[in-house]
Amino acid sequence: MYMSDEILNPREIRRRLGLNQQQFWGRIGVTQSGGSRYESGRTMPKPVRELLRVVHIEQIDLADLSREDMRVLEYLRKTKPELYETLKAAAREQAQPADKRILSGTAYAR
Repeated sequence: MYMSDEILNPREIRRRLGLNQQQFWGRIGVTQSGGSRYESGRTMPKPVRELLRVVHIEQIDLADLSREDMRVLEYLRKTKPELYETLKAAAREQAQPADKRILSGTAYAR
């Protein structure tokens, strides 16, 4: 996991990405007013935190995921765990430079 609850500061993430509240929160299905409340300190439900992490930290476009993709992942996890772990490690190696930029904050600059 890239961040803990203490590090998760949605306002800072949004500002680093250069997005207004409507753009930032809209990508994860939260209204601008709801996002404003979270930025002001209201506790975010875990599903919202996870969506924020996946979309804005991991940079995964939810529109690119399909139900079939999720089925394939689940199938690999259950029936071919060694293959799943091998593929996961290979993907992690390939993405490592981007991950380091995200963690250092340089990936937020556009």
